[in-house]
Amino acid sequence: MKNQQTITYSPVIETNQTTYEHVMLVDDDPIQNIVLGKMVEKTGFAKRTTLFNSGQEALDFLATASTADLPSVVFLDIVMPEMDGFAFLDAFAKLSNDITCNCKVIMVSSTESFEYLNRANKSRFVKKFLNKPLKEETIKAIRL
Repeated sequence: MKNQQTITYSPVIETNQTTYEHVMLVDDDPIQNIVLGKMVEKTGFAKRTTLFNSGQEALDFLATASTADLPSVVFLDIVMPEMDGFAFLDAFAKLSNDITCNCKVIMVSSTESFEYLNRANKSRFVKKFLNKPLKEETIKAIRL
């Protein structure tokens, strides 16, 4: 898993205001991952963030992670090479209930497509659909 990167942040906001223990970012654009990771840090959204540049590597991590290492939230890009966000969701559905019940998915896209929005809304795993670029106010407002 050469594209995995784990970052442990010291949130700017007090730790007791941190929303989630662990968040996973899945985007083929490493700059998007870093920018979103910095927003997660600055807003105190999570204590720990794991970044993946491919859906398959993120799935491999989820399939082998201990329950304690599972992310509470997965920010999932839709348009990625090899495995797009919807193919990720199809494979995610085949993982154990312990994984799928504990990981809430937020789909993100720079494409404002009603087709993508409709497909995302049909998935029982997708809790939100957000357009890129994400803003700090958007991150702060997320409640799942």
